[in-house]
Amino acid sequence: MKKYQLYRETILPITLLEAWDFFSNPSNLSKITPAEMEFKVVTSNLPQHIHNGLMIEYVVRPLAGVPLKWLSQISSVNAPHSFVDEQLKGPYAYWHHEHTFEEKDGKVLMKDHVTYAISFGWLGRLANALIVRSKLEQIFDYRTAQILNIFKAA
Repeated sequence: MKKYQLYRETILPITLLEAWDFFSNPSNLSKITPAEMEFKVVTSNLPQHIHNGLMIEYVVRPLAGVPLKWLSQISSVNAPHSFVDEQLKGPYAYWHHEHTFEEKDGKVLMKDHVTYAISFGWLGRLANALIVRSKLEQIFDYRTAQILNIFKAA
């Protein structure tokens, strides 16, 4: 299974604790996901902040409006510096997303490091090259713009 990497860095004009407060709240994910993906959390009674072992189920429509169920688990939390979410069930053969936050010159350097894989051998590699990679980049571009807009207004 071939694994792919997606890496992003964003400088946030806020404190480390403000960054942690926003990103550790699972309800905020919908605020930074493109509307056309119709992201919807299915899990009821979500806590205000993530914790090790937290499972979050949601439905997302990343391509052509087709609904996909996704079950993630927060597998590691090192508040307020990092957390990892991993897909347990969903569209990827493998998904590991590490979020890190580092105070730097009165701001926060946020890093996203995603490792993912797609099933179906050469067809999965072709799908990644033609569709999946660019869609993920678009999602993360949107996410960055939304985050900067939210914190600019704060």
